[in-house]
Amino acid sequence: MAVQFSSTQRAVAVGVASAGLLIGAFTLGAGQGSAAAGGATGNAALTAAAATQAPGGTRITVTGTGKVSGAPNQLALSMGVQTNGTSVAAALRQANSAVRSITAVLRRSGVAAPDVQTSGLSIYPNYSGSSGVPDGYQVSEQLTITLRRLSVAGSQISAAAHAGGNATVINGVSLNLSDTSALLASARARAVADAKAKATAYARALGRPLGPVVSMSETPAAQPYPVPEFAAPTASRAVGSVPVHPGNQQLSVTITVIFALG
Repeated sequence: MAVQFSSTQRAVAVGVASAGLLIGAFTLGAGQGSAAAGGATGNAALTAAAATQAPGGTRITVTGTGKVSGAPNQLALSMGVQTNGTSVAAALRQANSAVRSITAVLRRSGVAAPDVQTSGLSIYPNYSGSSGVPDGYQVSEQLTITLRRLSVAGSQISAAAHAGGNATVINGVSLNLSDTSALLASARARAVADAKAKATAYARALGRPLGPVVSMSETPAAQPYPVPEFAAPTASRAVGSVPVHPGNQQLSVTITVIFALG
């Protein structure tokens, strides 16, 4: 059956359709605008994240070492006496007498009283057989002596050994530097120069300018160690004195430096 619309009904239908089309177009435009705004916000967030990835810039870490040598100027002597007796009192009396003789000889040879120090004392029973009863006693007394004139140190050692007689025991000697401050300052300057030279070479290889120092630390300085010396000693020594060869001692300083790169 055919449907007939009046002119008024046709006008209303056209108006409704036109309004629908306008609403659809507005909704589509708003959606596209929101999508574009969201995309812009995301790009801005990505840019900010990239800018904060490396806030401190590029850095390189290097180590530097400086070594210097110096001639020792004093000698530390570790010596003592060891005696035996049928009683503690007898063994101790002999040890005391020997130590007094050693000390007297050293003082006469120019060693100052503060440079002679008692460093050990021990008393032990001696046993023979399986009875468990001591048949004697042993006394040991130790001295640490600082000899500050190496030119006569050999004769001083010899005189001290003779003064103690057959009870003398010498445990060892060590040659030392009394003051290492100037040598350490020179070693530190060399360590800094070494670190900077390494950092400059690395920066040049990377095609970047070397920036300022960010931080620097020093490894605890090692004790001076002797460097063998095979040349004949030139200082004259009295006949019968103990030969003393000062040689050289080496000091080493190691540092760790962090540089910024431009």
